[in-house]
Amino acid sequence: MRILIADDHGVVREGMKVLIENQPDMEVVGEAEDGLMVTQLAKELSPDIVLMDISMPNLNGVEATRLILTENPDIRVIALSVHLDKHFVTQMLKAGASGYVLKSCLFDEVLRALRTVNRSEHYLSPKITDVVLDDYIHYMATYNKSADDHLTARERHIVQMLAEGKSTKQIASRLHISPKTSDANRRQIMNKLGISSLAELTKYAIRKGLTSTEF
Repeated sequence: MRILIADDHGVVREGMKVLIENQPDMEVVGEAEDGLMVTQLAKELSPDIVLMDISMPNLNGVEATRLILTENPDIRVIALSVHLDKHFVTQMLKAGASGYVLKSCLFDEVLRALRTVNRSEHYLSPKITDVVLDDYIHYMATYNKSADDHLTARERHIVQMLAEGKSTKQIASRLHISPKTSDANRRQIMNKLGISSLAELTKYAIRKGLTSTEF
């Protein structure tokens, strides 16, 4: 089982790598410290499973999961997160994740999740399974009525970068577009969402799980 670990905390990556590589049927093929890096490594390494943190800089785990599975649907993603909030869980499941494990769990549960997902099954931490499944059914029935459903993947990425304090010039450089186009994208997104200031946009991004208060 070839595993790619994505987490912005080096100690988490290193600890997880040591524990995983003690298993005879598992190997860690790569590590990523942010969402952009994990999408690139997933493309280069084609791992069986990605252990994905949700709150990462540059590109969050939800958007990284969407990109990875769009390019290679055979890869399986397990969220490994501190977030118990139903919104984060449903966002990851909607993005295509096959599992969701809380960082507060013991490593035995991570192993169960890895082996379960490797059998093409789904795994959710017991603490959240019942509540999340009920909420997910309701969420999927109503999600397409919400405003953020009309944002494209590129627009959600721009919202995250704006909320994390990046200027339109920095965003233009990151996306390989002109500053004028970047500024036009910002205005279009804010108009689409009915938001008039960057402070409101930042609150929106945090509320929707596109970024967190850590950045």
